[in-house]
Amino acid sequence: MQDKEEERSLVNVERKLNQEGYTADFSVREGRLYAMSDDKKTYGPEDVTIVDFYRFEGESNPDDMSILYALETTDGVRGTISSAYGTYAESDSLEFLKQVEDLGKNLSKKFK
Repeated sequence: MQDKEEERSLVNVERKLNQEGYTADFSVREGRLYAMSDDKKTYGPEDVTIVDFYRFEGESNPDDMSILYALETTDGVRGTISSAYGTYAESDSLEFLKQVEDLGKNLSKKFK
């Protein structure tokens, strides 16, 4: 049986999502989402659904926190994007994901 902390590690959650078909690594640039393997195709907030998300808190430093989002685009591309939050927040990604949420394109789910 896996230790609960080990099970909740970012790497293990990413591995599980990858096995479920979330294979693209997404990034945000200039207000658009793109899969890092194909940065020619981009998506606006209206083209993206937040399927799930996971929050990770640093053990020793509360500023060491991140969120991993599982996303799906309107053309079926599934992948993940992670972002720090708190002091080290990556504002482009968080702003984009907030726009997706504001459009109601997220599941009504509490942080895990």
